[in-house]
Amino acid sequence: MSFKLPDLPYSTTALEPYISSKTLQFHHGKHHAAYVNQLNEKIAGTSYETMSLEDIIKKTAGKADVVAIFNNAAQAWNHTFYWHSMRPNGGGVPEGTLLAMIEEDFGSFEDFCHEFKQAAVTQFGSGWAWLVEDNEGLRIMKTGNAETPLTSGFNPLLTCDVWEHAYYLDYQNRRPDYAQTFLTSLANWDFAERNLRTNQR
Repeated sequence: MSFKLPDLPYSTTALEPYISSKTLQFHHGKHHAAYVNQLNEKIAGTSYETMSLEDIIKKTAGKADVVAIFNNAAQAWNHTFYWHSMRPNGGGVPEGTLLAMIEEDFGSFEDFCHEFKQAAVTQFGSGWAWLVEDNEGLRIMKTGNAETPLTSGFNPLLTCDVWEHAYYLDYQNRRPDYAQTFLTSLANWDFAERNLRTNQR
């Protein structure tokens, strides 16, 4: 089994002016592609070769001898999830079930945005900010490097990539501006709602 780089769900110009075509060309065409290619090289001839991406991530998590396989598999998965976490004309306020759950679990949508942005800004070094779901409801978490909520029993709903290659060409060192723009102009709330395990409490 060989993994392939998935196409972006939109054109490389679709997220402008918030994320440039140049950023997407490098981020998707170089960084994401490298994770997929390196994963295929590292699993060739191993038992992981016949597994799904999710199974590879869960079976290699926390194992020092296969950390390179985990890193590349998790990054391949995280990036695909990130592309779908954004859409042209995104951002704003979600509707329906998702908004009701956010208001119940965070107090207000504004409070949620503040917490999500804080997670994105305070993640030291490279990593991710996530909106996730568990049996208790919604929560925000951040993960470093290639780590993903999949290995902690959480159901990911939405993510913001805070590795520098995700934003540096467009925002330089202004990660807070990038995180704010993600919420106001990019977030794909329809995707997040579709990822909910249940549509009601």
